[in-house]
Amino acid sequence: MALFRLSALLVAAGLFLAPVAGARDTTVYAAASLKTALDEVLAAYNAQAGTKATAAYAASSALARQIEAGAPADIFISADQEWMDHLAKAGLIRTESRFTFLGNQLVLVMERSQAKRLTIDGSLDLAGLLNGRRLAVGDVNAVPAGRYAKAALIRLGLWNKVSDKLAPAENVRAALALVARGEAAAGIVYATDARVEPGVAIVGVFPADSHPRIEYPVALVTGADTASAQPLLDFLRSDEGRRHFTNQGFTVLKK
Repeated sequence: MALFRLSALLVAAGLFLAPVAGARDTTVYAAASLKTALDEVLAAYNAQAGTKATAAYAASSALARQIEAGAPADIFISADQEWMDHLAKAGLIRTESRFTFLGNQLVLVMERSQAKRLTIDGSLDLAGLLNGRRLAVGDVNAVPAGRYAKAALIRLGLWNKVSDKLAPAENVRAALALVARGEAAAGIVYATDARVEPGVAIVGVFPADSHPRIEYPVALVTGADTASAQPLLDFLRSDEGRRHFTNQGFTVLKK
């Protein structure tokens, strides 16, 4: 009754209670390799739009499974097409909003103090390079960086020589950290990740034709708050949004 009287007084005074539905923050679920660049993008977007868009980072496989379980994501950015396809088949993304946005390179890294420039091809003695230690990679059965790494090693004829020497990690940033901490002799990661870790150095780049093209598709999640999520999706494709990604070494595939 008291609330009714308060509402009546506000109406009489020409004041109205603002609705709160639709005021929730926009949440982006993004591949771990995007963290440095996307954090910058979200900071710029929030400053301009006066919003509070946030991001959750993990392996694309883990994020896709969380979305399947009902996690409240508005935008999904995967590090490969397969996990986006997985959600599309389940009806969990808005397919009309999907586009392939970014590209990357696959590289071999070592601790900076141990780094030496190498040519990555079928003649590389990768097992010898490891010298009894481990090769850090994303989980080759689920994590996109791990899948790309396995494909490249198979194509180059190196897989059987090192498949029992892997140190699988839950995402590409975790694989990078194993090398930086000296817990693995080398690692296969994206070029953009290697750039942000001062403890490692790129020793070689995998040939582009040794693995599927590294692509980052983006889409609105089914059930997303379009009114808040679409402007952020548009900002990602803007000149300013693209600049943050290219500054981190990503290739922008589509504006």
